[in-house]
Amino acid sequence: MEFGILGGAPACSGVEGGELPVAILAGGMATRLRPITEKIPKLLVEVAGEPFFSHQIRLLKAAGLHHLVLCVGHLGERIVEQYGDGSAWGVRIDYSFDGPKLLGTGGALIRALPKLGEAFYVLYGDSYLPIDYRAVGRSFLASGREGLMTVFENAEQYDASNVWFEDGRIRAYDKKAKLPQMRHIDYGLGVFKAAAFDGFARDAIVDLADVQKALLARGELAGYELKQRFYEIGSHTGLAELNALLAAPGAP
Repeated sequence: MEFGILGGAPACSGVEGGELPVAILAGGMATRLRPITEKIPKLLVEVAGEPFFSHQIRLLKAAGLHHLVLCVGHLGERIVEQYGDGSAWGVRIDYSFDGPKLLGTGGALIRALPKLGEAFYVLYGDSYLPIDYRAVGRSFLASGREGLMTVFENAEQYDASNVWFEDGRIRAYDKKAKLPQMRHIDYGLGVFKAAAFDGFARDAIVDLADVQKALLARGELAGYELKQRFYEIGSHTGLAELNALLAAPGAP
């Protein structure tokens, strides 16, 4: 299976999934991390002595993912100033700004589509996921579907479970309507074809969850279960936990 080039973005060829670009959703206001994020964006929050984004870059680069597209908004210029085009890190960084208003997670991706090409990973800007990204990419390509959601059997341990995942399939996904069968949670990494966003308005506020639910409704959302727990800096508790992990000797 091969994905061609769209809008000048690198394509994915073969089943390795290594050349898929990674869209990083980093345009939010990060209100849960205030006062830390009053003057800096979430990606620049210090973790184990350096900005969180530095840890993310190393993780993705080690996985063979070298093209990053940052979907930014609030204080995004600070990230550009510090990381530029990514060449100092051995990666390519492109930027897609929301514009005068925040577009939501889905809207930000729609705006960034010309930089992303026909298929791409989507990673939240506060997620630290020490996993095999290529295996996720291979599963997505093999599925032939327009989207893939990674899930983790959370059982309410780290956050509210919002996915009913059974027999290797996502049967329901909803952040608001809780079902008793929901023991899994959206892990924070997805893979999508650009076509997954067809039918959604451009330059409008769109939640990625609505895109995923639309894909699920028409049988176009694959599921991939991960066994490693996720880490995040979306809250002060998560930030402290990841800081302790990465500051420890022999940290990943």
